[in-house]
Amino acid sequence: MRGTDETSGSLFSYVDLEARIPARHPLRKIRQVVNDALASLDGEFEELYTDFGRPSIAPERLIRASLIQILFSIRSERQLMEQMQYNLLFRWFVGLGIDDAVWVPTVFTKNRDRLLTTDMSRKVMAAILAHREVAPLLSDDHFSVDGTLVKAWASMKSFQPKATDTPSDDDPGGPSGQDNPTEDHPEPTPSETDPMSRPTRQNRNAEVDFRGEKRSNATHASTTDPDARLYKKSPGTGAMLCFIGHALMENRNGLIVQGDLTQADGHAERRAALDMIHRHSPGSTRQLTLGADKGFDAAEFVADLRQACVTPHVAQKARYSAIDGRTTRHEGYALSIKHRKRIEDRLRHLGRDTGAIVVHP
Repeated sequence: MRGTDETSGSLFSYVDLEARIPARHPLRKIRQVVNDALASLDGEFEELYTDFGRPSIAPERLIRASLIQILFSIRSERQLMEQMQYNLLFRWFVGLGIDDAVWVPTVFTKNRDRLLTTDMSRKVMAAILAHREVAPLLSDDHFSVDGTLVKAWASMKSFQPKATDTPSDDDPGGPSGQDNPTEDHPEPTPSETDPMSRPTRQNRNAEVDFRGEKRSNATHASTTDPDARLYKKSPGTGAMLCFIGHALMENRNGLIVQGDLTQADGHAERRAALDMIHRHSPGSTRQLTLGADKGFDAAEFVADLRQACVTPHVAQKARYSAIDGRTTRHEGYALSIKHRKRIEDRLRHLGRDTGAIVVHP
């Protein structure tokens, strides 16, 4: 017998959100680990907030919502709030009931940025890595590092010459091609019969030809994102306004244990690598290993690693390599070079479109 296609709206629902999520869904384990880590930071959260004023969004919900945005590659907070209106999985993970109102995107963004600028994001990451179910998965001795370009939300048209303090002779500050009116030459007063002039509007997306124009970070800056830099990682590719995202991976299971974002320049990846390895293992006396690609094969960087008791398992350049037989003769060097390539998979989805690491369940 054929069923009827009739829509009957239900006024009440008696099914709990917990019952709607499959028992073996991967987010269940992630949510358990995250909730345990956030519970261990309850005292840290208490110190950040005052005892008076209007209640803000709970910091636990801010962090869980940000984690959902990262896991599912949601490209904006506005789209995140939109999906939380109808996605029961997102509501369950964040901790919102089915009747709870979703936050205004600007309110969510302001509360989240205020929380994460207090170094709380690093504390949350450390609490997750120290969890009893996560810590056994991590290696304490063998790591890999790499970086990728994170495209800035700024167009090449916004890369304009930097403003000078003193106006040039060619542009004294007034309209081009006209002298400033003086008392001796007052502007003519339009008569009532003259047609009304219409203001000329410039197209916001006007065509611009950059051919033959020399532009560099020393003379130009983006008007919409001044921190972005014009940069390219390899010859033969076009430069773009970007940042550099950095990641430190442990080699046992390929899990990211440290991350950073810096301005783009030729030495940023090496500086970030040293900062992340020191931050993850401060004052370590164990002999650590750090795998990296040929871009890290520089004498100064290798010397800094050796001074910090870190064996540089860096891929060798064809010429003038700072890595010699003292390192390459060991079996561990070949293993590090093999495992290092997994970090490229982790960074493949980082930043060029969404600025987030994608983890699909």
